[in-house]
Amino acid sequence: MIDFEETFRGIIHGASVHPREVVRQTLARNSAAVIFAHNHPSSVAEPSQADELITQRLRDALALVDVRALDHLIIGGDRCMSFAERGAFVNYRSCFR
Repeated sequence: MIDFEETFRGIIHGASVHPREVVRQTLARNSAAVIFAHNHPSSVAEPSQADELITQRLRDALALVDVRALDHLIIGGDRCMSFAERGAFVNYRSCFR
């Protein structure tokens, strides 16, 4: 791991995430890959529709600059949900092989 960056802060029911800022910070660190993570204050680690949408938007934005998104982790209570473990990143990763 090169760095850990807290990029955005949200409120109890959401956060504004800007793909442009994620791409900027990724390029500033010369990263080849990233892993996203965020918590759910509700203690439910299941991804929301908004989580799925922003994950796709971030992956698409980073792909334009040849940066791989390896996973998106959601922490809720004592659980951690991984998009990659659920197979959500399988087809996407094959594009970079």
